[in-house]
Amino acid sequence: MSNQYLSFKEIDEQLKVLNLKRRINQESIKLQFNLTKTDLVPRQIRQGLGATFSHNQTVKSLLITFLSGKVLDFIRSKRKYKNVD
Repeated sequence: MSNQYLSFKEIDEQLKVLNLKRRINQESIKLQFNLTKTDLVPRQIRQGLGATFSHNQTVKSLLITFLSGKVLDFIRSKRKYKNVD
């Protein structure tokens, strides 16, 4: 796929568009990485705590899930305030 350009101005415009697309993709990757990192931490904590509480799994797993969700909400709220600065 080769493009034919009639002027240097067209080439410069295309380079600017490609540069902006590249920057958008980089920011998207950073965002997805941070969201993934945030989402994985509570699961690891929940699994670690669940392994130590092997008796009466239903009630304890519900409690652990609830508490880890609250911790995740707290972490996300702190990160939002941190990113605003």
